[in-house]
Amino acid sequence: MNAINSISQFHRLLSLAEPRHPLVSVINLAESVFLEDEIWKGFVNRFYCVALKREAKGKIRYGQQHYDYDKGVLSFTAPNQVQQLDLQNMECGSGYVLIFHPDFLLQHNLANSIHQYGFFDYAVNEALHLSAEEEDDLITILHKIDKECQHIDKHTQEIILTQIESLLKYSNRFYERQFLTRKNNNLALLSRFEHLIDDYFNGEVTGLLTVQYLAAQMNLSPNYLSDLLRVHTGQNTQQHIHSKLIAKAKEKLSMTSLSVSEIAYALGFEHAQSFSTLFKKKTNLSPLEFRQGFN
Repeated sequence: MNAINSISQFHRLLSLAEPRHPLVSVINLAESVFLEDEIWKGFVNRFYCVALKREAKGKIRYGQQHYDYDKGVLSFTAPNQVQQLDLQNMECGSGYVLIFHPDFLLQHNLANSIHQYGFFDYAVNEALHLSAEEEDDLITILHKIDKECQHIDKHTQEIILTQIESLLKYSNRFYERQFLTRKNNNLALLSRFEHLIDDYFNGEVTGLLTVQYLAAQMNLSPNYLSDLLRVHTGQNTQQHIHSKLIAKAKEKLSMTSLSVSEIAYALGFEHAQSFSTLFKKKTNLSPLEFRQGFN
């Protein structure tokens, strides 16, 4: 797999001058011209990328999905995610791309906290659609980062990372707004999610139900599904799975004579001890202690 290893290499591929800072850059798409290069057919970036695109047109393949960019969106990619660009059907439009290398985060709290922003692992069709006011807020931050890149001194890293952290926090807020403003569509997704869990446990269970399985069935990325659920229900996908699993376990413990091992196997566990540990953690009772309460 081809790799874009540095900020400088990315600048060259967009026909831009060398970046002012080796580890971070704000690129103006209106000034960019994508070079005809085989690398676009399949590549990974070694850096984080936040792209705010206005009236951009074209296709990008990200993971297993294509996405048509035809209006302003904000999208995020983490290092080492496989991408493809279709240059034959692409117009950059206007907008900005913030790129920063993981090394730029070293010795800063953001090096650890950036992993809490699940949208870096969203699929491209789960991009954030901004209001005009939201877009202005983020562009103001990008301009501050770009300006700071022109004056590199001992304060530069801290100031830029503070701005990047602010941009990510705003993006988190705006995603929550998007989850809520798309309420009708999301209610349908939540209903489908509940049906999928019920169907899984009511059918022939062949293993533990996973976040990845449910997300794939709903054509969503695992992080997007978890964040959507958290906004609307207060629980992420794994917590929903555990809640349903414990409810099913209680039902079987109270209404059947199946052994704990048989119940564990019926719920997808390979080992009864793993089931007992989870049940005790969630209820403060062992499966047998819970059953005894009904005798």
